[in-house]
Amino acid sequence: MSIEQIIIIIAVFLVISTSMSKFSDITGVPALLLFLGLGMLAGSDGPGGFYFDNAWLSQAMGTVALAYILFAGGLSTDIQSVKIVTKPALVLSTAGVVITALLVGLFVRYFLNLPWLNAFLIGSIVSSTDAAAVFAILRSKNVGLKEPLKPLLELESGSNDPMAIFLTIGFITLLQNPEGSLFLLVPLFLKQMFFGLVLGYGLAKFFIWGVNRIKLFYDGLYPVLSLGWVLLIYGVTAQLGGSGFLAVYIAGLVLGKSPFIHKKSISRFHDGISWLMHILMFFTLGLLVFPRQLIPIAGIGLLISAVLIFVARPVAVFLGLMFSPFSLKEKTLISWVGLRGSVPIVLATFPLLAGFDPDHFIFNLVFFIVITSVLFQGTTIPPVARLLKVDAPLVYKRQYSIDFDGSLKRDMKLEDFIVPYGSKAANQPILNLGFPKDILITLIIRGDEYITPRGDTILEEGDVLLLLASDESLPKVQNILSKGITK
Repeated sequence: MSIEQIIIIIAVFLVISTSMSKFSDITGVPALLLFLGLGMLAGSDGPGGFYFDNAWLSQAMGTVALAYILFAGGLSTDIQSVKIVTKPALVLSTAGVVITALLVGLFVRYFLNLPWLNAFLIGSIVSSTDAAAVFAILRSKNVGLKEPLKPLLELESGSNDPMAIFLTIGFITLLQNPEGSLFLLVPLFLKQMFFGLVLGYGLAKFFIWGVNRIKLFYDGLYPVLSLGWVLLIYGVTAQLGGSGFLAVYIAGLVLGKSPFIHKKSISRFHDGISWLMHILMFFTLGLLVFPRQLIPIAGIGLLISAVLIFVARPVAVFLGLMFSPFSLKEKTLISWVGLRGSVPIVLATFPLLAGFDPDHFIFNLVFFIVITSVLFQGTTIPPVARLLKVDAPLVYKRQYSIDFDGSLKRDMKLEDFIVPYGSKAANQPILNLGFPKDILITLIIRGDEYITPRGDTILEEGDVLLLLASDESLPKVQNILSKGITK
């Protein structure tokens, strides 16, 4: 095959993949399934006939892809909106993941009669969730979620991957050292979390300090610099025995809430890189699976999926949120949207590479569970949200012709705020809301209408306020607009 033909194939693949995202928005079929399906069609069991069975390359590509995806997720997280759900989200992303892994592991142990460590390894692999798939499905059906469900799911899914990865690596370590004890996981956990938190935070701060002083001649080099820095954060942390995935997520969170030069261009760049990593990762994993091998494990996969969906996830959610202010309906919705995504499939390559899955049983089983979760739960999320009455009109993130890069002016930012449904700020004139005096509301967007704000302008639910404010004033604005929301 000539270089020109290879280039054409890659180009066609990228064009088709990006076009599939539009198809996903229209039909509601998660892009994850479309990218996986494309890989399976190109594989040896499909019309493409391309044989691919390189677990090491798949794991390496998946690791790099996850690092960029988690970093982009942290970078785009609105710290102000997730503050009110930090505690319950962290409980779900730690204790919730452990409970899910243990319950699935117990079922696998007694139903399949597998050794304890192998059973808990499978439970650990499928224990994390993917909120990106959830919001893609909701967006395709023009359905939103009431506050504070959306920030809770965002923060939980972004922070639960490191725990699932830790458990997977931990049980593989115990399988490699049969004489070891479960207590060996405690120092391993502390070491991974400590280095992940400290290095993620420290290296992110060092990046901010450096990028504001380096003064590169070409603006286009700043995103390239950040590209290398993400891999450096992951690599240094992992080399020292820490959780590289936690480190890049923490780094993304730190950069997301901090001012620095060319922040907007870097954020947009990593949003595109995240999508590219999703496409490459899902396509590669689709190549790695052999569809004919999924048929023999379909029955077992359906049973484990049922336990995961109807038992493990709900128990983890209701126990984790036992003392939270979330209502029964909200907890039920959180239980139902625990979709499995890319991380379990990538983690399924770990035992494959370690030599504990020579017949691809675990990989094929996890692959089937993920597909089942996305198909069954994914297609039912909008009607379930409506049935539980926790849905809300979907508010799209708008692009404005007004732009303001406050990177160098550390005290000012151009931000947009949505007046939430149920907020006490609705049906009130701006003058009566007590906004900080140093903010400037530049524009109000109501549906397709643009409104010039005045003191007597009455706000309505769903209004988008575009305002210029200092870092100190932003939380005050958020608090004013959030008053009256049922949590």
